[in-house]
Amino acid sequence: MADTPTVDIRDIPYLDAQGAERTLAEFGDKAILVVNVASKCGLTPQYEQLEQLQKTYGDRGLQVIGFPCNQFMGQEPGSMDEILEYCSVTYGVTFPVADKVKVNGGGAAPLYKALKKARNVEGSKGPVMWNFEKFLVTADGAVHRFRPQTKPDAPEVVAAIEAGLPA
Repeated sequence: MADTPTVDIRDIPYLDAQGAERTLAEFGDKAILVVNVASKCGLTPQYEQLEQLQKTYGDRGLQVIGFPCNQFMGQEPGSMDEILEYCSVTYGVTFPVADKVKVNGGGAAPLYKALKKARNVEGSKGPVMWNFEKFLVTADGAVHRFRPQTKPDAPEVVAAIEAGLPA
């Protein structure tokens, strides 16, 4: 199930790891998998699957972006330099990792405020449940939402990615 938000999510600014303002629109018509990530979480091994998705589908129009978040039991406590080094050394991450964000509450990043309006396959929307919640934003602005326990390479995620790739 995909929701098409009233605001173009691709135009909402966020900060990259160096603090520069960016938007998802910079990736053109790519399908973009936005994931709130953490280095000290039981789901952290999903980095490996996210990197594999980037390698498998990157040339076909997928862009994975990680957004470090320390809101869930302090599982992303490091500095941006520490986070980037961990991702690179431990999981060989080549996809962009943005600046740390809050995904819930009044201080939530504007991008996440918009993403949380999308419903998951069970029809639920609202707060991000935990680290590694996945949002696939397609070129037409539709958002597919997958809960943290859904692995990045799960059949339903892969099917949504393949359907959302540019023609």
